[in-house]
Amino acid sequence: MSRLFGSVRARATLGATLVVAVALVAAGTAVLLSLRSNLIGEAGTQAERSARAVASELAARTPYDGLSGLDGDDRPVQIVDEAGTLVAASEDLERITGTATTEVEPRPSAPGGDDDDDADDSRGDDSDDSGDSGDSGDESLSPGEIARGTTFSNGSATIDGDTEDYRFAAVDVETADRGRLTVHAGAPLAAEHSAVSTALTGMLIGLPLLLGVVAGVTWLVTGRALRPVEGIRREMAAITASEDLARRVPEPATHDEIARLARTTNATLAALEASVERQRRFVADASHELRSPIASLRTQLEVAAAHPGLLDLDGAVEDTVRLQHLAADLLLLARLDAGERPAGARVDLAALARDEAAGRSGVTVEAEPAEVTGSRGQLGRLLANLLDNGGRHARERVTVTVRREGAWAVLGVADDGEGVAEADRERIFERFVRLDAARSRDDGGAGLGLAIARDVAVRHGGTLTAGATPAGGALFELRLPLARSG
Repeated sequence: MSRLFGSVRARATLGATLVVAVALVAAGTAVLLSLRSNLIGEAGTQAERSARAVASELAARTPYDGLSGLDGDDRPVQIVDEAGTLVAASEDLERITGTATTEVEPRPSAPGGDDDDDADDSRGDDSDDSGDSGDSGDESLSPGEIARGTTFSNGSATIDGDTEDYRFAAVDVETADRGRLTVHAGAPLAAEHSAVSTALTGMLIGLPLLLGVVAGVTWLVTGRALRPVEGIRREMAAITASEDLARRVPEPATHDEIARLARTTNATLAALEASVERQRRFVADASHELRSPIASLRTQLEVAAAHPGLLDLDGAVEDTVRLQHLAADLLLLARLDAGERPAGARVDLAALARDEAAGRSGVTVEAEPAEVTGSRGQLGRLLANLLDNGGRHARERVTVTVRREGAWAVLGVADDGEGVAEADRERIFERFVRLDAARSRDDGGAGLGLAIARDVAVRHGGTLTAGATPAGGALFELRLPLARSG
């Protein structure tokens, strides 16, 4: 079962079909109940009309054998007195249920019948007495008056051998000659049964067909909607197998969620490709930078082993120190690439600038207090790299400034050298990049200082840019968000 409904397409189809099925069953049930209620109400109206017609004739003193409602072929009628005795019934009525009595044959009337005036007066008196002493729920009627209320019930009757269900209406009438009588008249429920049965049969036949159509349409629509997803999956599987990050997933020409998914996937692939390419260049450049000092140090050690008197101890120490600095730079870059977050300490850039400038010749500091949040060690490394870079290219002077601009702290390092060409102002922040003027490894370093400085600035939520001073020298400007007060 889990494999059968393991796909989004199958689950969507099943869910839509179940929802529609529940809705159709609820709607169909409501329709059937409403149809049945309306038809039963219509049958009750017909039964009440028949009962009141007979009651009107009784109020007009029509004899039982002259009542027009008793000769109906499909409308059973019973007339009972206050004692519940059947006094008249429809012709050919063989059996009845659901009324005040199941009798179908009226009992013989008293001698004198309807023509005995004394008997009539006596019944009239009895009727009045019964009306006065009746149940509190009975209406008080005058002779010849028909009750306004009607009582309904369901039952069955057999007329001339045919048995059907009926809706019965009971109406009371007060007669002047026979007392209080109750007329029970029925209307057949065959139309209700037929209509409900037909509607139910139609629903039982149509519901599976409609659900099949819903399931089929949902299956086709979801399949068409998910087709681009399958294309994205296949392409991602191919990219994973081939390890070719230059490939991209197909983007459907739509503006829906799947198109946005494809665009986001391609953006992720592009970022991943750039990251992998940067790592490859980083490894290659690091290997190249490490090869020279290691080869030089090995040569010196081999010469020293063969000719101890020729050992260049100062050169070996320089190469060892350079290897140490390069390893420290590579380790810091690795931590930055791994997403190491700086500490949340408050750092005063003005005090930091004065500390880093101390002991450096030709460096002046013009700073106002500006506190930022971050790692003092990393920010100190950033400033030291900028000062080292400025010291290599300055003629006489390097100036450090710190000021506040709105919500930002701005630190500038300017030198009076030849400056940086505008075309190279972004390239110099790439790793292992050294401009022609700084090609010498003895003077120019490994080309990691500015790359480290920018990475530290970015990790602290700021920016580091290269520009020019009014005199033409290089200007490096660091912008960091000021620390929040409190």
